Amino acid sequence: MSDAFDVVVIGAGPGGYVAAIRAAQLGLKTACIDKRETLGGTCLNVGCIPSKALLHASHLYHEANHDFAKYGIKAKGVEMDIKAMLSSKSKVVEELTGGIEFLFKKNKVEWIKGAGRFADKNTIEVVLNDGGTRTVTTKDTIIATGSDVASLPGIEIDEKKIVSSTGALDIPKVPKSMVVIGGGVIGLELGSVWSRLGADVTVVEFMDQVLPGMDGEVRKNFGRILKKQGMILKLSSKVTEVKKTKAGVDVTFEPVKGGDGETIKADVVLVSVGRRPYTDGLGLETIGVEMDERSRVKIGHDFSTNVPGVWAIGDVVEGPMLAHKAEDEGVACAENIAGLTGYVNHDVIPGVVYTFPEVASVGKTEEELKEAGVAYNAGKFPFTANSRAKANQSTDGFVKILADKESDRVLGVHIIGGDAGNMIAQAATAMEFGASAEDIALTCHAHPTETEAMKEAALAVHKRTIHM
Repeated sequence: MSDAFDVVVIGAGPGGYVAAIRAAQLGLKTACIDKRETLGGTCLNVGCIPSKALLHASHLYHEANHDFAKYGIKAKGVEMDIKAMLSSKSKVVEELTGGIEFLFKKNKVEWIKGAGRFADKNTIEVVLNDGGTRTVTTKDTIIATGSDVASLPGIEIDEKKIVSSTGALDIPKVPKSMVVIGGGVIGLELGSVWSRLGADVTVVEFMDQVLPGMDGEVRKNFGRILKKQGMILKLSSKVTEVKKTKAGVDVTFEPVKGGDGETIKADVVLVSVGRRPYTDGLGLETIGVEMDERSRVKIGHDFSTNVPGVWAIGDVVEGPMLAHKAEDEGVACAENIAGLTGYVNHDVIPGVVYTFPEVASVGKTEEELKEAGVAYNAGKFPFTANSRAKANQSTDGFVKILADKESDRVLGVHIIGGDAGNMIAQAATAMEFGASAEDIALTCHAHPTETEAMKEAALAVHKRTIHM
């Protein structure tokens, strides 16, 4: 077995495995190093995929117990088998990770199971999972090691009473109460799962609204929807102590601006305060790779680092920590290594919150446009006026389109709605082609669909909606 490769990818998450496959497709002898026993990284193993499986299952259970009656469906004695639900989730993960293993074999990517570390810029030492070490040489290396769970000082995650996003996927029984520290995407998604299954969920968020970084109007309205669903939101609050007790966990927090503290008791606490780049132990300092103040790898527009032959993509570089961003960067990076022109438009990367309703966004928020001094027009259309949403009795939310005041070019689209995650793809496509709001308004949309709200929002940019 040869230990010399054209490309070695460190990390087999969405960015890494996609980069490895694309490099192999381009005729480069490729290896991918990862210390997990299954491919797919955090996303497939303990992130995006298992959480979506649980979100879907919990939504079906909640609908059967609370919403079927409004459609004239009588369902009695609907029970939950949490063990079977978790098993179903694990089966999905197993099938998808196995699928990547098949793709590696199909594309002749060598999978090296172990932890890789640079000895020099062209040599990587791997501590193998099965014992021993292996040294490989490479012309080019792609760092795609992703990110790890972040925590707060003084909080010890034990994955039992105090869990990270990983532990929250495998809680063996539904807790009576849960506190979620952090009102971002991951916290709200996993909080939603256990709320639907019967837990009383309280979210403690440092900012004045949930979903920091998203459009202000979206944040405000979505907070109202979550409260209506039964979540308790403690906003503008900072956690000062998390203490395990015999009965559970005591969480103490106080207003960010000062004031009296409050302590609430919970069976389980989910710590969801973000993620940090996984760059420790790679030997980056050995070869002199430049890092920023947040331990992310500095790269150029082509994903190259300051060290020739060393590249980086995904969560370890600047930008949103999203699987689809990492995938696109992986393809572009591999193409650049092969001498092609790989490119990712980082201004058009959608983000989705897979709660119900979903929240989706692409491009600029109103706050960002105002800060940049960009004149714009906004068009908004509510799902209460959309015929398909009415028929589905799922009318929470709206579509909002932001367009340049002079050129009418779409600068941002923000959606709250039952199918927002799929709808945002139309907005991203339109923006990638430089579409105007008028272009969307002139495009015939099938009736009745939720996507008609996109057309109406585009019409609203010029104050000419038809159905409102």
